[in-house]
Amino acid sequence: MPTLPFSDRTGSVTRHSDFVSRYIYTRHVDVWCPPGYADRPDRRYPVLYMHDGQNLFDPAFALGGIDWGMHETTARLIREKRIPAPVIVGVWNTPLRWREYMPQKALELPDGGVVRPRFMDLAGGPPISDRYLKFLVEELKPVIDATYRTLPDQAHTFIMGSSMGGLISLYAALEYPQVFGGAGCISSHWPVGEDCLIQFVKNALPKPGSHRFYFDYGTETLDAGYEPYQLQVDGILKAAGYQYGKDWLTLKFAGADHSESAWRTRVDIPLAFLLG
Repeated sequence: MPTLPFSDRTGSVTRHSDFVSRYIYTRHVDVWCPPGYADRPDRRYPVLYMHDGQNLFDPAFALGGIDWGMHETTARLIREKRIPAPVIVGVWNTPLRWREYMPQKALELPDGGVVRPRFMDLAGGPPISDRYLKFLVEELKPVIDATYRTLPDQAHTFIMGSSMGGLISLYAALEYPQVFGGAGCISSHWPVGEDCLIQFVKNALPKPGSHRFYFDYGTETLDAGYEPYQLQVDGILKAAGYQYGKDWLTLKFAGADHSESAWRTRVDIPLAFLLG
């Protein structure tokens, strides 16, 4: 397990190479520990699980050579005392990304009869996100909690991603509300599931008070088509009794496109909302 040091101010990443699963393909998992982690053996930390893990810390592996700078942003928020120091688990994607990240039960609803064949043509097969979530909950999380000094309870366990990663983050919190206390859904790619996704959210949303949900979207490129779907989701949250700014937050970023560079500039906001 090689450790990839950044600096004393930005923590370090340990790569768990070729993490084996009985549910999904083998993949790398990067774990970032905050500055001072090794010096505080008595301290335990909340955990943020993130998808598309190769895009988080190192531009050498990131899509388009632009990483999210998660180590830099998180370390800054810690220094500013805006969040408690977390452990961040970056789960790499695979060529089956679309199938792993598409909320599976949404396409099993009655309206999914139309959407499911289109998705299968696009992704090369049916969704396998239930298996991906079993990997996260049954295989990865126990290893993380056993290896690192975590706070393993629901109130200190979060999940976040962008685009299809936003959808699977939401799906994880809806399917395992007893595991994840909040989800960060950045530029969620709603159109891939059309109204099926909206209906699934309405059916599966847990009662307010014990979860936090963050959503955002831009207005350019792929993000330009997200607002009508996001407004419907916002309406569902409001009708269910979620309090804006406390249980849920949705932000619109005019001029922002669908890219790693756009998400890098604003990832501090969901971090502060979920962890703060």
